[in-house]
Amino acid sequence: MADVPWRAAPCGLTLVVRLTPKGGRDAIDGVETMSDGKCVLKARVRAAPEDGKANAALAELIAKTLRLPRSAVTVAAGHTSRVKTLEISADPAALSASLARLAD
Repeated sequence: MADVPWRAAPCGLTLVVRLTPKGGRDAIDGVETMSDGKCVLKARVRAAPEDGKANAALAELIAKTLRLPRSAVTVAAGHTSRVKTLEISADPAALSASLARLAD
């Protein structure tokens, strides 16, 4: 996959996610290219976008999906936006492989 929503960072990866809060279920819906050309991982959570609940649910979903501790995933940017940048602390090569499987 040439265009992916993640890139290597000093301590792991940064991941760009388009979040749908109150989406009925907690799930990752694959990779999408938005109208501005930005590639994102689509995710949905049941939590409402209030008091950081949706952001916390997203971090928990990503951590669970990648089999990482919750503390390894943080929302670095986009706290009040649908498009968020997550920082994931773990081995970049292993994370890339795991994310590539999700993107298929």
